[in-house]
Amino acid sequence: MKRMLFNATQAEELRVAIVDGQKLIDLDIESAAKEQRKSNIYKAVITRVEPSLEAAFVDYGADRHGFLPFKEIGRNYLGAGGDGQGRVRPQDVLKEGQELIVQVEKDERGNKGAALTTYISLAGRYLVLMPNNPRGGGVSRRVEGDERAELREVMDALEVPAGMSLIARTAAIGRSAEELQWDLNYLLQLWGAIDGAAHAQAGAFLIYQEGSLVIRAIRDYFQPDIGEILIDTDDVYEQARQFMAHVMPQNVNRVKRYNDDVPLFSRFQIEHQIESAYGRQVTLPSGGAVVIDHTEALVSVDVNSGRATKGADIEETALRTNLEAADEVARQLRLRDLGGLIVIDFIDMESSKNQREVENRLRDALRHDRARVQTGKISRFGLLELSRQRLRPALAETSYIPCPRCSGTGHIRSTESSALHIVRILEEEAMKENTGAVHVQVPVDVATFLLNEKRVDIAHIELRHKVNLLIVPNRHLETPQHEIVRLRHDQLNQDEAALPSYQMVQMPAEVNYADAAIEESKKPARVEAAVRGISPAQPAPNVEAKEDKPAAVATPAATGGFFGWVKRLFSSEAPAVEAPAAEAPRRKRSESSRDESSRGDNRRGRNRRGERNDRNDRGDRKDKESGRND
Repeated sequence: MKRMLFNATQAEELRVAIVDGQKLIDLDIESAAKEQRKSNIYKAVITRVEPSLEAAFVDYGADRHGFLPFKEIGRNYLGAGGDGQGRVRPQDVLKEGQELIVQVEKDERGNKGAALTTYISLAGRYLVLMPNNPRGGGVSRRVEGDERAELREVMDALEVPAGMSLIARTAAIGRSAEELQWDLNYLLQLWGAIDGAAHAQAGAFLIYQEGSLVIRAIRDYFQPDIGEILIDTDDVYEQARQFMAHVMPQNVNRVKRYNDDVPLFSRFQIEHQIESAYGRQVTLPSGGAVVIDHTEALVSVDVNSGRATKGADIEETALRTNLEAADEVARQLRLRDLGGLIVIDFIDMESSKNQREVENRLRDALRHDRARVQTGKISRFGLLELSRQRLRPALAETSYIPCPRCSGTGHIRSTESSALHIVRILEEEAMKENTGAVHVQVPVDVATFLLNEKRVDIAHIELRHKVNLLIVPNRHLETPQHEIVRLRHDQLNQDEAALPSYQMVQMPAEVNYADAAIEESKKPARVEAAVRGISPAQPAPNVEAKEDKPAAVATPAATGGFFGWVKRLFSSEAPAVEAPAAEAPRRKRSESSRDESSRGDNRRGRNRRGERNDRNDRGDRKDKESGRND
């Protein structure tokens, strides 16, 4: 049975895990120290318009200004103007100081500001409302077949205000028009409060904050096959139960308080699985390994056979290891929430059939991913490229800091290399005009190498340039740290007595914890959203979820055609082939054929999604929104 586990015993971190038995399927971690702004809605003010970047920089209340591309600015902000042919150039219409309502599409990463949009999307349990994008709307790409046609019929019955559009999420499958209309009414109520707050106050400020991780997890991850939601703290339990009572009252009994003495995640033996998401290497069952490295441009995944020797030959061993790696890579992408470009270096296989099998295994494993994933094929170099939508900051971004010694590179120069680097710098400083002495403080091991193995070279530099070189071992420094001071002749001729070399060692700066506490208290508290605590005006309709109908899907195949006729002829179960059961597929044939064309359009859309130029097409925004919110 699948379960959703909430661990909130540590105030600094809230963890949500979805498990199937004792296998970790998905993981989400929210840190109290790192604020996430994605999907938040702000009132923003344009500070600079840059036609060369086709974007504007806006102040939305954060320390760093946000980046707003022209293509993400709605027509309602462009107003009148243009070139006389109906086209409007944003740089001619937008002005500094103009106010906009924006939503964060991408959080700040590194030295890049947040990416913003004026096309607002509000996610509910079953629907996504786009209040200022009438050209969006549709059904999630992940819904196919007869379910897509049925969902379109239900959506046609909804009362959508003019100028707005809707996207049906996968959770809307099997729901009645009454339930979807209730969700829509709540989203309209929420948008009314947001719009009213935006017009009531000037300047940049936070209007609406995306719900807490508790609400987001239940809203986005909860599925009918999740039997229990276990929570180990009272406040999170009450929050989850209250949300379920408002949105899904028929499932409120699935929310349960966990009271055992054994920690919740330890009870289901997933702590060590979570730790694997922090490591660079993940071991495969056959003895192979998957090595995951982050770079500035992409994420590289290398598959190694390691101790895998179970195959009859090298081809079979490679196939077995690659199949295991395909499953594990798909799982690690979800756990670590790796986004952007990802390149997987599979073990080389000669057979193209085996390559296709690995590709299909990877695609099947990625079907469970909420993020939109585009996969390629294994190239002649054994590489497979894929692109994964970034739903939230990666686990490494929220949990790691750059190493203060290597500055995040993962490597430092050796003692010999650092010493040779110091020798070259000493000679450069000695060659400068009016140099009287050069003092250098280096780590102890580097100083030992310089004063012994490189003693002759240092003496030659002193003789050639008539400069005094002073090397001071400093036990407080670590490779590759060093301090170099160049002294002129006039500085050496001062009357003050020079310190002995052993007293020149620079001590590390002492941390004044009292001052640090004062500085910490000066930091502004988190800004409260202007719109919060909006509850549905009416209780959710208590409609029992429709039962799954796997048999109904299989019935036409079993009873239709020549083989179905033979089966009916020799079968003794006459009631199983009554006329109504046989007529059901024919009754929806027109819908099915219409839906097949929709599916064909979807496939063509998928082929186009990877092209960069399509990002500029506002008409395709509904596809991006549906992928992002499912």
